[in-house]
Amino acid sequence: MKIRIATYNIHKGVSSFGSRPRVHALKQALALMEADVFFLQEVQGRHDLMAARHSAHWPEQSQQDFLAGDSHHAAYGMNAVYDHGHHGNALLSRFAIASQSNQDVSDHAYEARGILHCVLHTPEADVHCYVVHLGLFGGGRRRQTAALIEAVRSSSPPDAPLIIAGDFNDWGNRLSELLRERLGVTEIFDERIAVHSLGYYLRKWVGREQTSKTHPTASIKPARTFPAALPWLRLDRIYLRGFAVESAQVLHGPAWAKLSDHAPIVATLQLK
Repeated sequence: MKIRIATYNIHKGVSSFGSRPRVHALKQALALMEADVFFLQEVQGRHDLMAARHSAHWPEQSQQDFLAGDSHHAAYGMNAVYDHGHHGNALLSRFAIASQSNQDVSDHAYEARGILHCVLHTPEADVHCYVVHLGLFGGGRRRQTAALIEAVRSSSPPDAPLIIAGDFNDWGNRLSELLRERLGVTEIFDERIAVHSLGYYLRKWVGREQTSKTHPTASIKPARTFPAALPWLRLDRIYLRGFAVESAQVLHGPAWAKLSDHAPIVATLQLK
């Protein structure tokens, strides 16, 4: 069974500069991705000020329901709450969402973060999905990663197929090895499924793609996804267990930069 997925930090449905509404354009962009499951971060469940200020361009529905439309089911994990609204993570799925739960993993009062866990009923198996948005500080990310590992271990069988995706803010790639060791996952670009550069093939030809025996994954790096116009930082990830990667790519460039500061990752998976 094939599943097409995407992870995307949608920047609360407003442009990176000027905070102009982009919710309708985002919906069109998601439709073009043709994903069965979307892992979304910074989803605005409610924003009274934007709704009043931009009534013609701001949907009456919550963003997760508006973006899901008639084609997908929606689950929402509310993380940050303020006087005029709230935002958090969301999962949109063509498959039925059998269950959902949201765990608060905020490390301090000024950065509300959560892990949204959904179980999807697919024709072949139940798939456990975790939508993640980690903090901006290294110590907090390590504690949140430990909470993620514990959440996965306690809420899904050890042999269940699973997908963990979102904005990890882990530009130094310090968390991947821990997740591989503790959860038996691989990051979607571990095998470099996307089109490789000439340099990659030259390194592979001379046997230098893996840099050392003591650190065999040192040269394995996630894709660059931030900023969307010209990605440089490796912030967004998809970790898998029980799936083979058929294709994976980052969608970036000027058109995507108008929608969000992050570039989305889109991938096609094959259930093993």
